[in-house]
Amino acid sequence: MKQFQVNKTNLDATRIVTSDAELPSVSAGEILVRIQKFGFSANNITYAVAGDQLGYWQFFPPMGEDAEGWGVIPVWGFAEVVDSQVDDITVGERFFGYFPPATHLIMEAGDISSRNFFDTSEHRAQLPKGYNLYHRLVAEPESTPMADDLRMLLYPLYVTSFALWDQLKENDWYGAEQIIVVSASSKTSIGLGYALNGDDAAPDTIGITSARNVSFVDGLNIYDSTVAYDDLEASIAQRPTAIVDMAGNADVLGRLHNHLGDNMVRTLNVGLTHWEGQGRDERVNRDRSEFFFAPGRIQERISDWGLRVFNERSTSFVMETASKSMTWLKLQPVEGIQGLDAVFSSVAQGTIDPSIGLTVEM
Repeated sequence: MKQFQVNKTNLDATRIVTSDAELPSVSAGEILVRIQKFGFSANNITYAVAGDQLGYWQFFPPMGEDAEGWGVIPVWGFAEVVDSQVDDITVGERFFGYFPPATHLIMEAGDISSRNFFDTSEHRAQLPKGYNLYHRLVAEPESTPMADDLRMLLYPLYVTSFALWDQLKENDWYGAEQIIVVSASSKTSIGLGYALNGDDAAPDTIGITSARNVSFVDGLNIYDSTVAYDDLEASIAQRPTAIVDMAGNADVLGRLHNHLGDNMVRTLNVGLTHWEGQGRDERVNRDRSEFFFAPGRIQERISDWGLRVFNERSTSFVMETASKSMTWLKLQPVEGIQGLDAVFSSVAQGTIDPSIGLTVEM
């Protein structure tokens, strides 16, 4: 077995841990899966940065005797059963869901239905339920390799985009006349941009990005305007403004709040892709800011609408938006955990081309 790990306090430090032992045997109620492939993006960096605060490190404990201080970043992907002690799940069956960047995983399968099941392992019992849900591909005969790649890369991002758009709309945009999306080239931002662009009731939108990504963001044609970080004070009008912050860069947020003053009506803090810029900035209006936790919002909407209606609405949005994304998205296969290790730094530092979608093939 192999597992990709990062240092919890220094994301620049990574390692691949290999177990010399044979594959573990499973006990009653457990299955052993071989992870086949998964997507990797800036969203996974947010999992790492928020690992302690939001419990992401708890999903998949690190292997190895010297595991103190190391963590395993969760990923979304596909796996195949190679051993089963569960009557309703057979060897060879495939699933979509939340996995470690590793070769294998032992899971405890419970609440099994024809379409899905939950990992009911004790160490995951108190974690968000949506992350413990696994979709059985035997119930999805229409699945294709291309659809699988788009699903594992874009589903976790665009379902968050859907939930963000839904919250903004439900709150009448918080009274804003313009919505600023920080880190506009990130795929979750792009999903939100598509949602806002397709909503006639939405306010004007401004995508903020690095100077090197302005041309790419402009070419998406989903924001009303695009502004580089260096130009935000000179380019953003003094109007009631809601901010959706995907970056977590304290200085950028402080500059925006300082520039807008009382015109900053609400900030939704979502991502931490600019983890090196974390910290407190006294210019930030914390009374008008709130942390947006996608699993919590999704669970709220499932309670409001029911699981079937939520799945219909969110899946329709994700599929439509993923289809639109094919005009710019370039899928780039990465070979195994070693390949992930080679590209991890560029993802963590935000230097990878935003049009690239990494698919790790195991």
